[in-house]
Amino acid sequence: MKYFGLQSQIRRNNTNSVLILLMFPVVILGLVWLFFFLTTFNSPEGLQSGQLLQNDRIQLISHRFLNTIPWISIGVIIWFSVAWFSHSRMINSATSSRPMERKGNKRVYNLVENLCISAGMQMPKIQLIEDDSLNAFASGLNEKTFTVSLSRGIINKLDDKELEAVIAHELTHIRNRDVRLLIISIVFVGIFAFIAEALFRSIRFGSISRGKKDGGGIAVVVALVLAAAGYLIATLFRFALSRKREYLADAGSAELTRNPLALASALRKISSDPAIEAVKRNDVAQMFIENPKAELKNSSVSFSTLFATHPPIEKRIEILEQF
Repeated sequence: MKYFGLQSQIRRNNTNSVLILLMFPVVILGLVWLFFFLTTFNSPEGLQSGQLLQNDRIQLISHRFLNTIPWISIGVIIWFSVAWFSHSRMINSATSSRPMERKGNKRVYNLVENLCISAGMQMPKIQLIEDDSLNAFASGLNEKTFTVSLSRGIINKLDDKELEAVIAHELTHIRNRDVRLLIISIVFVGIFAFIAEALFRSIRFGSISRGKKDGGGIAVVVALVLAAAGYLIATLFRFALSRKREYLADAGSAELTRNPLALASALRKISSDPAIEAVKRNDVAQMFIENPKAELKNSSVSFSTLFATHPPIEKRIEILEQF
């Protein structure tokens, strides 16, 4: 990947990412239609329509689908509203991060302020994660909530140039609105995860677990299979979004600091100990500069890269050294 024409590359990557993101609602609606297609023929109406033309069957399915769309839309809007207004609190809770005071942290504040002036952007909030491991991430949906979070370890163990490069990487995520897109994608994945878990509990503790396999039970099983498929597809979309944008954030850091080798050196140190103890959720882990929960490092199996939230850190370092 070449880093000349960075702004053109950013625009192209943003376009591709928006197209991927648009696939999320398409997947939701497509799976809902498929649910009615698979379950209608087992219902009394479906059996009755068995003697009708194929077009009549499709009309019956479409009628049910169209009647369901408003309820789906209301549910998604409520889900997004909750995420929009509470995402910062949830992320802070999931990472045990807290506001960093300027007093005692002037070094960090000076680095962030200087970089923001260079980039012509508003200074984000700065959060501290009390952990000796080395990691950092950016988050937020708008100017009021944009935040850069740094671990105690990354502050203490990196020199000024390396720490500046890491902060520049995170500021690039904010400047390119990567954080907004990533959070929205995580919300979509959460919808499928919630539905799948609710249906699984219904099967485990409901009538099916007691041996009653009526039409309703079959519908729940079909819905669970489709929700699991949706979760897998949405997760792959989310991972693709994350991987694409790490390279651009690395390039943005090199552009801001004029020192790609500093970020390469920082990534080497981070790769030795990126695990943040407080981070338990995979969706939050993927927001970091290096996924603290990654388990497939140095894998030679290309299929595994589909489920990687970040490109291999060795590849990122190699590109930076050739910048």
